[in-house]
Amino acid sequence: MRILAAMSGGVDSAVAAARAVEAGHDVTGVHLALSRAGGTLRTGSRGCCTIEDAMDARRTADLLGIPFYVWDFSERFRDDVIDDFISEYKAGRTPNPCLRCNEKIKFAALLERALELGFDAVCTGHYAHLVSTVTGLELHRAADDAKDQSYVLGVLNAEQLAHTYFPLGETPSKALVRAEAAERGITVAQKPDSHDICFIPDGDTRGWLAEKVGTATGEIVDREGAVVGSHEGAHAFTVGQRRGLYLGVPAPDGKPRFVLEVRPVTNTVVVGPKEALAIAEIAGERFSWAGAAPVDAEFACEVQIRAHADPVPARAFVTEEGVRVIPDEPLNGVAPGQSAVLYVGTRVLGQFTIDTTVSAVPIGA
Repeated sequence: MRILAAMSGGVDSAVAAARAVEAGHDVTGVHLALSRAGGTLRTGSRGCCTIEDAMDARRTADLLGIPFYVWDFSERFRDDVIDDFISEYKAGRTPNPCLRCNEKIKFAALLERALELGFDAVCTGHYAHLVSTVTGLELHRAADDAKDQSYVLGVLNAEQLAHTYFPLGETPSKALVRAEAAERGITVAQKPDSHDICFIPDGDTRGWLAEKVGTATGEIVDREGAVVGSHEGAHAFTVGQRRGLYLGVPAPDGKPRFVLEVRPVTNTVVVGPKEALAIAEIAGERFSWAGAAPVDAEFACEVQIRAHADPVPARAFVTEEGVRVIPDEPLNGVAPGQSAVLYVGTRVLGQFTIDTTVSAVPIGA
């Protein structure tokens, strides 16, 4: 196959590209420039897609003896990921920019260009693997639970899966990938993993949003509507947050309060006891299936609401309005804007963006 290897400059994508070459594929490497402010170098393990990362990717491509290019996707990244991130926070939602990047950039914009240029598939260093069945390809969890990335790939559809190549999915551990990189002479064998949001490399999401959205004084209220504090912008808060509330009125029982809801229209933040974070039901209108859609409109599954959260057994209901999920036990601290990924065993069924939640603890209880 003609393979376009997306090379971030990290060890995972480097080994993935090396394995694609070793498997006999015709491989070309590409690094995506996602920011036009490219003068920064990476600091420690924060951020990604910097000049340093592009140079690391090029060195690996040279070692493998494959063609290498840098493609400027900064405008598309700004429109589809950064602007979406800002608008979601302004709407009182908690987005997942890594999932959106996979959906809009790596497996949409990049894959579209790859197919236009005659490539058969895009290769990445994601930890997940594909299984071919009589009904088509299925997306499954990686062999290494600690590194499994199937959650952020839950947005991929059947057509995208058909042109995707995950060489690392069945590798038992990240340590083996690093050891293999060292054996191959890949210079990034011990390079730290990136974390945090790549376009906020200092990790100060609150400060970054304040610069982009601005500040506006608003009220912090309890579940009954009583004012217990104030803030400088509702966008700076997310469901489940405990720190940085600076409440002027203590709770009657003296226990800590947590953010339960963000209301952007009134610039209000709702707080309450930890118990009220328990969610009995979630639903969303925007959904997609990773491969063949479920046969039945109601089915048993497991639902996962964060990249490294434990899956929870649940019942899902699919209608023309969207997907509704009732977990067997309450979910904790779910925020609108998060993605709920549905599994059956190791298989990813699909995902939806959470629009509404129903608390397991009624007001006044």
